[in-house]
Amino acid sequence: MMHDEVVSRLRHVLTEGEIPPGARIPERELCASFAISRTPLREALKVLAAEGLVVLLPNRGSRAAKLTRKDVKELFEVCEALEAAAGELACPRISDAQLREIAELQANMVEHYRAQDLLSYYRCNRLIHEAIVRAADNAVLAGFYESIAARIRRARFITPMSPEHWTLAIQEHEGILNALQRRDAGGLAHILRNHLRRKREEVVRAGFAEGE
Repeated sequence: MMHDEVVSRLRHVLTEGEIPPGARIPERELCASFAISRTPLREALKVLAAEGLVVLLPNRGSRAAKLTRKDVKELFEVCEALEAAAGELACPRISDAQLREIAELQANMVEHYRAQDLLSYYRCNRLIHEAIVRAADNAVLAGFYESIAARIRRARFITPMSPEHWTLAIQEHEGILNALQRRDAGGLAHILRNHLRRKREEVVRAGFAEGE
């Protein structure tokens, strides 16, 4: 297995919550699962430590990083800026096919909302945000976005929502799609910033951040 693939698979394990924040990284089990030796796994752990997903413990292995309230505040601030920029760039660049894809995801997301299926709702939600970043057609922005979004992905897309906040989130997503269809770059950037700001507050209230 190539180095980049090991990093990608390990990042997925961490960001999807298969190893909870604060838990020790089970190196032996991961080596067996990935069919690799300890050396490539530890090289991958160093990469993910630089991304903030892993904490290396001298002579004691490593653990999945926990988010503090300060981490959440700073990461969401940057994510807000990146998604707003992506929205501004996407409006003049998005193709008809990409617009249809997002509209279909939005329709599916509404169905999951009506069925009160939060996990499926979040899956569509995440795909919509990622589709907007792709539509911006800026590889540098996409690279920064993936690095930042990976650190808050688990908290962002599994946080419980009250009925009121869920209804508001649906309304905001309707505004996102409408702004894209109208190619309203400024309006879309404004909606995305507020949307991410509200999500940050939900993440903190739900207890996904600790201390300062």
